[in-house]
Amino acid sequence: MRLALFIFIICLSSILSAQENTSIMSLSEYLGYVKSYHPIVKQANLVINESEAKLMKARGAFDPKLEVDYDRKKFKNTEYYDRLNATFKIPTWFGIEFKGNFEENTGDFLDPQAIVPEDGLYSAGVSIPVARGFLTNERMAMLRQSRLFIKQAQADRQLLVNNILYEATVSYFNWLRLYNEKRVYEEFLTNVKIRFDGIKKSYEVGDKPAIDTLEARIALNNRRLNLEKARIKFVKSSLELSNFLWLNDNTPIEIGDNIIPDISTFDNIDTTLNTFGLEVESFDIESHPKLQSLDFKIQSLTIEKRLKQNNLLPQIDLEYNFLSETPDVVRSFSSAAYKSGVNVSFPLFLRKERGDLKLATIKLKDTEFEVQNTRISLINKIDAINQELDSYVTQNNFTSVIVDDYTKMLTAEERKFFLGESSLFLVNSRESKLIDAKLKAIEIENDFLKTKANLFNVLALADVDTE
Repeated sequence: MRLALFIFIICLSSILSAQENTSIMSLSEYLGYVKSYHPIVKQANLVINESEAKLMKARGAFDPKLEVDYDRKKFKNTEYYDRLNATFKIPTWFGIEFKGNFEENTGDFLDPQAIVPEDGLYSAGVSIPVARGFLTNERMAMLRQSRLFIKQAQADRQLLVNNILYEATVSYFNWLRLYNEKRVYEEFLTNVKIRFDGIKKSYEVGDKPAIDTLEARIALNNRRLNLEKARIKFVKSSLELSNFLWLNDNTPIEIGDNIIPDISTFDNIDTTLNTFGLEVESFDIESHPKLQSLDFKIQSLTIEKRLKQNNLLPQIDLEYNFLSETPDVVRSFSSAAYKSGVNVSFPLFLRKERGDLKLATIKLKDTEFEVQNTRISLINKIDAINQELDSYVTQNNFTSVIVDDYTKMLTAEERKFFLGESSLFLVNSRESKLIDAKLKAIEIENDFLKTKANLFNVLALADVDTE
């Protein structure tokens, strides 16, 4: 017994010494790296940048425009014409366009209507669409949609970030599960080694038969085999976890052998994923990023539908320009000198316009059906996950009791064995049952953690505690 106790103390001290060189990486610290530096998270930020660029492009449709048209022809010392036409346009919101123009034309073969005063002719006027394009037009629709695209991109970004955080969290839980399994095999390898050394010593002094040493060695090698399998699985999971770890300069990080997961993750999971105190039953489903994204899409399609409806109207553009030779004198612009016109265009069958309107209506209806389906799907998923979590809490309580009972049985069987009232076979059998129970408890705990992560993903919280 003293020899067994001495060996146990030596093994325990070596384990503690090894643990001093290890470093714990908590889930919150790990997710902090993922959220800050992972390429897909950075890629998600580009969605917003793209939408902002589209908004800038849409606003460009309302930029003032300067147009210059110069045309000259000279042949055999004869100047046929020398024409200059410069226009400055200012488009406005309701399709109205203000315009200033300077025209200077000279030459021997000018069209009579192109003849202007020697110093040129100035004009200032306005162009107004009175039917199609007045209440809404391509420029207005594009700008309104671009503003909605930014809000939709923010919701889509939250979904993208949420998905990568979910995948990273599941990978961490798998890493934690395999680490816990490795710890179980390490613990029982220590126990079976102490038992083997004790039985071997007893055999040498004649207290135990040789068959007991053989059975003890078989158990020892089985534990070593199981530990090696668990170790290589843990190494693989560490490499998989490294896929989510990057530095700010886009340098990937590989987890070292001295980095281990936080075994208290189960107790801190709600705080890390911000699900602590979350009332799932009272969760506002309409605030879900997926539904918000679809709502912005519906608003955008509604704008498109109104534009297609407006295109059914005839194109009637009115234009009026005041003419003057001396633009520096305001009174020179009067109704006595002007240039005006009207442009009317109307397709007879409107087949293109009616087809566009029908397509826009179909897109809008399709998105509305998607919203209804997404809403009920989210509600059912949340309800199912909530019930699953309750079940895992119950299962975890059962497995805790089972592990405690198996531990007591193993302790009692070992005591009986050292008193000579039991066999090594029963001790190994009790120990195998306890190992299976502990592994089952680890599996159930892991299922609970993954379900928590699934709840985090379905709710699309996207905000985690990374402190």
